[in-house]
Amino acid sequence: MAIPLALVGSCQATTQAPGTEFTDCESCPVMVVVAPGRFMMGSDEGEEGRPNGPVHEVTIGYPLAVGKFEVTVAQFRRFVEESGHQPGEPCIVFTDKWEPVPGTGWHNPGFGRAPLDDEPVGCISWLDAKAYAAWLSRRTGKPYRLPSEAEWEYFARAGTTTRYFWGDSDEGICQRINLFDRSGRKASALSYIPAECDDGHAFAAPVGSFPPNPFGLHDTTGNVWEWTEDCYAVPYPERPADGSSYQVDGPCELRSIRGGSWITSPPRQRPAWRGRDPEALVFSPFGLRVVRELR
Repeated sequence: MAIPLALVGSCQATTQAPGTEFTDCESCPVMVVVAPGRFMMGSDEGEEGRPNGPVHEVTIGYPLAVGKFEVTVAQFRRFVEESGHQPGEPCIVFTDKWEPVPGTGWHNPGFGRAPLDDEPVGCISWLDAKAYAAWLSRRTGKPYRLPSEAEWEYFARAGTTTRYFWGDSDEGICQRINLFDRSGRKASALSYIPAECDDGHAFAAPVGSFPPNPFGLHDTTGNVWEWTEDCYAVPYPERPADGSSYQVDGPCELRSIRGGSWITSPPRQRPAWRGRDPEALVFSPFGLRVVRELR
């Protein structure tokens, strides 16, 4: 059973109060300061072959700055133009089935239109997400990176212990997040089970279109999946339990990805639900959010 989050203020004082927002450059992501804390990670729920447990206690004993929004198309374009990085292509998009389509990529994620500048970037691999964070670090001189899986679940739960950050029921979910719903079902022949409501977006939605979680972060649930630093392990290993990422010696077969997306049905939108995919995979609803160390 999950236990209420307890802030661990004695571990290390934050240099900025929790909830403080800042940016390190004009085109940099808006960051939100998140306090240290303790929480129960994972869930006894899951699917066959995709367990979400065991439930275990994790302590984030340090302050962290987290992207208020997912990285946008405009921010990713700036990175591509300035760094010369060549993101992976083609992207796996839905036609009458999921398949890689020539000419698709972060600039053409298969929506039947160009993505908007303020929509979250999609069609990026874990390698592309890592490259963006490394470039942002070089550009600002600050330690940006992908979140660990534990950090991600901590800030996505935002002090809550329920199935979703707003409660245990998915009632009213279309007013809270962008997920696979009636709009999405009308726009494609996807056979997934849609939410029986309409969030107004068949594909990605501009970041910040839906209410934030209690930490002031938008779209931690829905919109695009967000890559994490971890090598995927199931069941959860006993260590680490300090917020750091799980890694293996040698190649990592699968990387953990979190948060659900515009093609995801309600049960997989839980903060505890875990995705796992090859780090070179380029898939239409795969994006990122960055964190910045404050210690």
